[in-house]
Amino acid sequence: MSEAIQDPSKIRNIAIIAHVDHGKTTLVDGLLKQSQTFRDNAAEMGQELIMDSGDQEKERGITITAKVTAVQHGDYRINIIDTPGHADFSGEVERTLNMADGCILIVDAQEGPMPQTKFVLERALEGQLKPIVIINKIDKPAARIKEVEDELADLFLELAVHEDQLHYPVYYAVGRAGKAWIETPSDFEADGNLDAIFDAIIEHVPAPTVELEKPFQMLVTALAWDTYKGKYSIGRITRGTVKSGDQVTLCKKDGTFTKAKVELVFMSHGVSKFEVPQGVAGDIVQLTGIADAKIGETIADALEPEALPTIEVEAPTLRIYLGPNTSPFKGQEGEFNTSRQISERLDKELETNVGLRVEADGIGFTVAGRGELHLGVLIETMRREGYEFEVGRPQVVTHEEDGKTMEPIEEVIIEVPAEHVGAVQMELGQRRAMLKEQFASPKGVTKLVYTMPTRALLGMRNVLLTNTKGTIVMNSLTTGYEVQGTALQQLRPGVLISFSTGTSTPYSLQNAEARGTTFIGPAEKVYAGQIIGLNTRSEDMEINICRPKQLTNMRTSSSDGVVQLTPPVIFSLEQCLDFLENDELLEVTPKNLRLRKKELDPNKRKRR
Repeated sequence: MSEAIQDPSKIRNIAIIAHVDHGKTTLVDGLLKQSQTFRDNAAEMGQELIMDSGDQEKERGITITAKVTAVQHGDYRINIIDTPGHADFSGEVERTLNMADGCILIVDAQEGPMPQTKFVLERALEGQLKPIVIINKIDKPAARIKEVEDELADLFLELAVHEDQLHYPVYYAVGRAGKAWIETPSDFEADGNLDAIFDAIIEHVPAPTVELEKPFQMLVTALAWDTYKGKYSIGRITRGTVKSGDQVTLCKKDGTFTKAKVELVFMSHGVSKFEVPQGVAGDIVQLTGIADAKIGETIADALEPEALPTIEVEAPTLRIYLGPNTSPFKGQEGEFNTSRQISERLDKELETNVGLRVEADGIGFTVAGRGELHLGVLIETMRREGYEFEVGRPQVVTHEEDGKTMEPIEEVIIEVPAEHVGAVQMELGQRRAMLKEQFASPKGVTKLVYTMPTRALLGMRNVLLTNTKGTIVMNSLTTGYEVQGTALQQLRPGVLISFSTGTSTPYSLQNAEARGTTFIGPAEKVYAGQIIGLNTRSEDMEINICRPKQLTNMRTSSSDGVVQLTPPVIFSLEQCLDFLENDELLEVTPKNLRLRKKELDPNKRKRR
C-alpha cells in the first residue's frame, strides 16, 4: 500500500455530490465494502450508512458534515469526499470541493435533477472538476431514465464553464444493492458489483497535478479531534512533501505567521486512519501538532511560507438570537447555562462550521446560518451536550444596496398529489409567493415552482405537511436578493398563556381544552408567561392551569367523574422554531423545550 500512496500518479481525489436523499452515502458504503476495506464478516456485521457517524445524522437520515475516506483499488488510492445534500449544509460542500479533481454526480432516476443538484454541480464545474454522472435507484417502479438524461443534458448546458464539461460518462446504479452498469440492464436482480464505478474513477478522473520539488503547502479544509493526539488538520497537499517532525509555518487569515511542528502524518483508510512516514503532493492527509490551525488557513514550509487563497463561502440567509436562559426555571436542568460557557461553545463551533456567523448581542448572541435546519442541528447538538439557553424567532439576514434593504429570495419546488394542489396554492398565496411554473406528471403528481422571500418560508413546511396529509415533497434554494417587501400578516392564531406558576392539573387542563389545543399534559411544572397551548381565536389568552378542583360534600359519580383529556401536541425543535412570533422565545434545556413570552409579567406585556 505504501508504494501506491507515495506515487501521485496513482492517486484519485473524488467528491460525491447530489441532492438530499439521492443515495450518496449509500454508494460510498458500497465502495468501502467492495474495496475490501473491511473484512468480509465485519462488512456483513457493520451497520448501514457507515459514513453517517453522528447521532443526529443517523436519526435524521441525512449527511450533515462532509467526511473524507479512502479506499485502495488495485494500485490506486482513491480519496472519497462524502458531502451533504441538504441546502442548509452547502457550506460543507463549498469548503471540501477544492480537495477533489473530479466529482460523481448522483441523480435519482425518478426525481431527476433537483435544486441542490444544480447548486452543487455549479460549484463543481466552477472548480474545474471532471464530472461522472450516476443515475441511481433505476429499479424504482416510477423511474424515468431517458427523461432524466435529457434534464441532465439541459442542466450541464446551462452550467458548463467550458465545452469539455459537456462530455461526461453516464452510469446506471442500484446503490442499495451495490450494483452499477455502463448501460441500462434488462435484469436488476442479476449479480453485479461496483467495479464499473471504480474503473470510471481511475479512467476519467485526472491524477492530481503535483509539484513535488517545491516547498510544502497545504490548505486546511477540515478539522478533527481525539483525546490522544489533539487536533488533526485535514487537507490536500498542494505541493511538496511533509513528514513527521517537519518545521512548518501556519499562515493565518489575518496575514500573520505562526511557527509550528508537525508531530505525525496520518492518512484515511475506510473509517479509520493510519500513520505514514510522509505525505506527498496530491494526497489528502491529517497532520497533528498544529494546535492553532483553523479551516481556510494555510500550513506552509517554514522557510518559504506562502498562503493559499482562503475558502469563500456564501453568506448566511437566516439569523437567530441565542442567549442564556432567563426563565424562572433557569439552572435546574442544564449543566452549562452562563453567557461565558455559551460563548466558548459557539467559538468552538465556528472552527469547523464555516457557514456559521456569531456576533455578541448584549448578554446573548446573534447566530446566523444557511437555514432553519442548519441552526436547528446546532441547537440540538448544544442541548445534548448539557447546555441550557433560550432562542428567539428566526429572522432573515438582509443587507443594504444603493440605500435599499435587500432580502434573500428562494426558488421553491413542490410536488404534491392533485387533490391537495388547492390547499398548497391557498397557503402560498397568503405568503405572497409567485407561481413560475405548474405541470402535472403522468403519475398523478403536480409539480409547482414558486419564487418567494425566505421570510415567507418560515413555518410553511409544517403547515403544508398538515394540509396535505404528509404527502408533499418540498425543496428550496436561495437564488438571489430583491428589495424587501412589506411585512406579512400573522398567519398563526393567538396562544394560551399560563397565568400562574405551579403544577398543571387535569381539572384546569379540561377547561383549557375548551379554548384551544394544549401543548402540555397534567402534573407538569409551568410558570407564568409560558405558552401552554394554541387559542382558537386570533388574540392571546391567559389561563390558570394550576387550579385544583374544589372538593364538595357530594360523592355521586356525576359530580366527581373521571377527567378525560386529549393527549397534548408535542412539538419537535424545528416545529417550535417555526411556531415562534417576534414577542416569544423558546427555552431549550437538555430535558425540555418550553415556548414562552419574552415578557413574562402580564401587566408589562399589556403595556407594551
